[in-house]
Amino acid sequence: MEIGGRKIGAEHPPLVIAEIGINHEGDIRKAFKMVDDAHAAGCECVKFQYHVVEDEMIPEAGNVIPGNASESIWTIMKRCALTDAENRELKQYVASKGMLYLCTPFSRAAAEKLKEMDVAAYKIGSGECNNYPLVRHIASYGKPVILSTGMNDVASIRPSVEILRGIGIPFALLHCTSMYPTPYDKVRLGAITELANAFPDAVIGLSDHSIGNYTCFAAAALGASLLERHFTSDRNWPGPDIPISNTPSELEDLIKGVNAIHQAMGGSKTILPEEKPTIDFAYACVVSIRDIAKGERLDRGNIWVKRPGTGEIKADCFDRLLGKKAGCDIPKDRQLKWNEIE
Repeated sequence: MEIGGRKIGAEHPPLVIAEIGINHEGDIRKAFKMVDDAHAAGCECVKFQYHVVEDEMIPEAGNVIPGNASESIWTIMKRCALTDAENRELKQYVASKGMLYLCTPFSRAAAEKLKEMDVAAYKIGSGECNNYPLVRHIASYGKPVILSTGMNDVASIRPSVEILRGIGIPFALLHCTSMYPTPYDKVRLGAITELANAFPDAVIGLSDHSIGNYTCFAAAALGASLLERHFTSDRNWPGPDIPISNTPSELEDLIKGVNAIHQAMGGSKTILPEEKPTIDFAYACVVSIRDIAKGERLDRGNIWVKRPGTGEIKADCFDRLLGKKAGCDIPKDRQLKWNEIE
């Protein structure tokens, strides 16, 4: 798939998405700061959330407290929701940095606002993975979709995939565990391969809520093309997602790490031409370990294998020489040559 000119897939370095989300707590100045810090860390893409609270939930949500918070989801989103003007301003600011802007709509109204903003792609959160009416509504815009799959299995993901396939848009599936933080034994990186096998036409990635970059590095080695982690400029800021968020230095390390892993992927077990200088000193060759007279049979008493590897007869040919005769006098400590052997 391609988003804003950035190609995403197995042949390209993984795209790291810095999920700013609601870590700004409704303060656009914090949002700008996080964009600046993500850019300085070398990040290509930042993601926000678009909340139109009244279209997203009913007042009953005021009685529901997320596991990683101490106040209701209604209260949190009311406080953290940015205005339409602020969302537009953020998108423009991200573009001015040469970065990709992504945003997750949590309602039909939010999706329509993003459509008006002409976003390049849509990110759909795990909570909406089986919200097929909203998935269908967003997909109808004809833009690429990145779909997180936490709290869902292959069976409940499949209808959303069929919607995306039916409309004919590029799509990505992010494996995710919706625990904050996610214990390492609940990350289940095997799901990356499972999703790739179940949906071979999807770009596969990981939306990670564990602590640190370890699982993202492992996911990159397993072929994940998208890696999403929460991001903050300061882990001392308030907010329910702050404790599981990368700091600028951690984000920089993640980006460098996954790019290195991508470069190291693939290949086969062959001898590289670039290994020749090392071969010259590290290989062993067959050498004389005492003076050998012409006609003398070669055995372990007069030949052995020693460095360097610049000789004509390498150590792997040693056994072939045993029992053969010297075709000429061979002084001690010399690499043997084939034309010296009868």
